[in-house]
Amino acid sequence: MLKNYLRIAWRNVIKHKVYAAINISGLAVGIAACILLFTVVKYELSYDSFQPNYQRIYHVATEQHSAEGISYGEGVPFPAYDALRADFPNLVTGALFANYTSQVTVMSVGDPNSPSNKKFIEESGNFFSDPNFFSVFNYKWLAGSPQLLKDPDVAVLTKKRAEKYFGTWQAAIGGLLRLDNTATVKVAGILEDVPLNTDFPLGIIASYETMKKFPQTYGYSTDFGNVTSNFQAFVLLPEHTSPQPVNASLKTFSDKYHNKPGGVSKSYYYLQPLKEVHFDNRIGTFGDHITSKSTLWTLSLIGLFIIVMASINFINLSTAQAVGRSKEVGIRKVLGSSRGQLFWQVIGETAIIVFAAIILALVIALLCMPYIKHIASIQETINLLNSSTFAFVAILLVAVTLLAGIYPSLVLSGFKPATALKNKITSANLGGISLRRGLVITQFAISQVLIIGTIVAISQMRYIRNADLGFNKDAIMVLNSNVDSSVNLRQPAFKQKLLSIPGVKAVSFSSDVPSSESNNSGNFAFDHKPDEKFEMYRKFADEDYFKTYGLELVAGRIYEKSDTIRELVVNQTMMNKLGVKDPKDILGHEIRYNRNKWCPIVGVVKDFKTNSLREAVKPLAIAPRNVRYYYTGIKLNTANLSQTRAAIEQAWNQFFPEFVYAPSFMDERINNFYGQENQLALLYKIFAGIAIFISCLGLYGLVLFMAAQKTKEVGIRKVLGASVANIVYLFSKEFTLLIIIAFVVAVPVAWYMMSNWLNNFVFRITMGVGVFVLAIVSSILIAWITVGYKAVRAARANPVTSLRSE
Repeated sequence: MLKNYLRIAWRNVIKHKVYAAINISGLAVGIAACILLFTVVKYELSYDSFQPNYQRIYHVATEQHSAEGISYGEGVPFPAYDALRADFPNLVTGALFANYTSQVTVMSVGDPNSPSNKKFIEESGNFFSDPNFFSVFNYKWLAGSPQLLKDPDVAVLTKKRAEKYFGTWQAAIGGLLRLDNTATVKVAGILEDVPLNTDFPLGIIASYETMKKFPQTYGYSTDFGNVTSNFQAFVLLPEHTSPQPVNASLKTFSDKYHNKPGGVSKSYYYLQPLKEVHFDNRIGTFGDHITSKSTLWTLSLIGLFIIVMASINFINLSTAQAVGRSKEVGIRKVLGSSRGQLFWQVIGETAIIVFAAIILALVIALLCMPYIKHIASIQETINLLNSSTFAFVAILLVAVTLLAGIYPSLVLSGFKPATALKNKITSANLGGISLRRGLVITQFAISQVLIIGTIVAISQMRYIRNADLGFNKDAIMVLNSNVDSSVNLRQPAFKQKLLSIPGVKAVSFSSDVPSSESNNSGNFAFDHKPDEKFEMYRKFADEDYFKTYGLELVAGRIYEKSDTIRELVVNQTMMNKLGVKDPKDILGHEIRYNRNKWCPIVGVVKDFKTNSLREAVKPLAIAPRNVRYYYTGIKLNTANLSQTRAAIEQAWNQFFPEFVYAPSFMDERINNFYGQENQLALLYKIFAGIAIFISCLGLYGLVLFMAAQKTKEVGIRKVLGASVANIVYLFSKEFTLLIIIAFVVAVPVAWYMMSNWLNNFVFRITMGVGVFVLAIVSSILIAWITVGYKAVRAARANPVTSLRSE
């Protein structure tokens, strides 16, 4: 019986090739999009789930209470790590310090200072830790053990890093590395490579004791007031232990070590489950991106919407085809076929089409997967054809077959044989016109939601690219190096050398560029009063910082040239938060932070964007302090740029031969802030394009249905003198009305979704009327172009043919 159903179904598919081709192509594109989105979402949800104790590992995060509200941080002070271990002996506590943009020098055994030593700039994967970290997190050791990290001057490498530095991981054992031209470590152990779906991209792990030997280089401090996001603590709870009692104890712990009695601003530590770390955009990670749960929900909904749209296409096309198949159904019923048999026959036809679409979809997905891997930052080794994908495809096969096939099956199997054989099946007999129109409205509404989302995302990213940051980001080269006394001594001569190059306009040394993702903050006191209720953010820079980056003073002057902090310049946000309205009124008042000496404010700088546009401008103080000058900012003349860059490289190698020359440009660094947003905007564009393509197929199916429905009407109108334009208007009027209705449905949905997305940005666009007008106009134009061909063809048909049966 089943074989017979399939044979008949296959014959009908072959008989109606055009309909089958349209259905298969629409479903294939929709299913391929679903498979790709499933792969992206599944990959993001898998982050760090390979850890055996995934459900029991927690990150010690910080909840900061101030007069302005609650904020969150990922870092803890260095002494908090030892205090946690002492106060919570029943918990396994580990910590990790990330050393971003580190220089690694492979030292020759015979001549450790040889100029030919290989040097590498490692943007990430560089950490300091101790054996306790490996009691919380589990990794496979190829050589050595965690206990090696008890001692100073040792490090372990992952297999990939070891092979990069020494050729083979076996040869790396006993090798020497110099980190940041400061710490020399011996390679004592090797880890198996860490999967890429992790927020702990380990590459080199030097011992915690090594870091403590170089406090100036790595910022190590025993002060609870110094917090860096680079140092994070993690705990492993005992089995069957709830985090709630620990959180209550952590509040007491915070008051004991961190919060001052009577202070308004307080910070409390709490446990954040590891399974939430990758999705919490309030808190940073050691990984290269954070993907919010709302983003994954959005991508999942897009996949659902697209498959629903493809199924609607199938329903509309099958319904349009039903009028032409009425005699076939009538004959089968006269010959004894039951309604159930006809129902399953049509379901069989649907299953064949869906199966063919799935095969084509897998081919499309395989071809597109490298591109999706690139834009979604998915590891290259992931295999699309795995058990999870096949299980998902099997679910799609059943779901799409039922979703797309049930309604056409009920319609066709419900024909009365007498009516069918007399050729009296029309759209009125078919019924369900309102349902079909509702499906078309649903399809257009989904398309317009995606179109509006795409327009908003593109507009926001364009706004970000063109926003006034309050400083000059164009044609500024940034060089990075570690700082020690030797570097400090060479910096003045290096600066003069750079300024002698014709293409160099200005040079500045600083601890940070004007806008970055790193923060250096702490408590401070103003005007010889107790500590303020908010933290002050700090940047250390020489006196040419303002000229190099185009920062504008609104009052006072730039501080005098100095190697240490003697004077300060604050921004307008800092001034306003201190309750001062006129910039001139704050000049001469003094600030002290971290119990340093009191320093006068000599200038007020116009606010500039201290971080990404997701965040508000921070209250900031800028002061000279050459022991923190990690960055060299160089303002360039764009003429003869290649010659200028070559001269800068030559000067760098002359003064700092021990450091790798690795220039970056300020505008590129800022663009990197928005990697996830750019990815999301690109995904919106791709899947909105897919939705438009599927909608066009749906429109074509609708016109086919209307052409079958209005065949005699068109013939009568032509006989009575209607022109081609009149007939085209007859077709256009209905679907244009459907698009407008769909637009009314789509606007509030799109507004709600994109408002939530825009709320991630402090500085954002406003969704004006233009966004929605552009969406409706583009939808109507695309629809008219799609429908035009078939509508004109129907209008130009010979009326004699359509009226012959009358």
